[in-house]
Amino acid sequence: MIAFVSGPIAALNPDGAVVEVGGVGIAVQCAPATLSALRLGQPARIATSLVVREDSLTLYGFADDDERQTFELLQTASGVGPRLAQAMLAVHSPDALRRAVAAADEKALTAVPGIGKKGAQKLLIELKDRLGAPVGTEVRTPAAGAAPGWRDQLHTALIGLGYATREADAAVEAVTPQAEAAEGVPPVGHLLKAALQTLNRAR
Repeated sequence: MIAFVSGPIAALNPDGAVVEVGGVGIAVQCAPATLSALRLGQPARIATSLVVREDSLTLYGFADDDERQTFELLQTASGVGPRLAQAMLAVHSPDALRRAVAAADEKALTAVPGIGKKGAQKLLIELKDRLGAPVGTEVRTPAAGAAPGWRDQLHTALIGLGYATREADAAVEAVTPQAEAAEGVPPVGHLLKAALQTLNRAR
């Protein structure tokens, strides 16, 4: 397994990054929060998990080993593939997921795009003894700080992709109605794509 990749960031896009490793560009799919910490041309170390399929090899990237391990544990639940596991980590931190499972918090899981009420109930049962106890002490409801959270993540991700602060500000405002219409925590990945579309139209 490829546990991590380390090297300068050669490219950034809404779904991932390219890391130059020994003269080779390694494509890594990352959630917006992970992408927001990366900068073009700057060295980075990204924890990774390799997903092997019959027709593809996909490397998923994470901010740290805890995220990577949680990503892999989530996939031990039936019906959870790598894309859904990554979506869960795009909405919630590993500790927030542990708290949600420990508290049987359906609302927290249904805030993830692709998870309905029945799916959340099933996941709570299957993940109960797999994710472990929360590591941190901070306790908050899924909706606490949701608006500042998505705004900050989206703005930082746009800056990381090379846009000016003024452009990032305008793009965040442009997708605010879409974010406010979403139930629960806004899906930052979808908002990032929408923000990029508005920026492309403006240029």
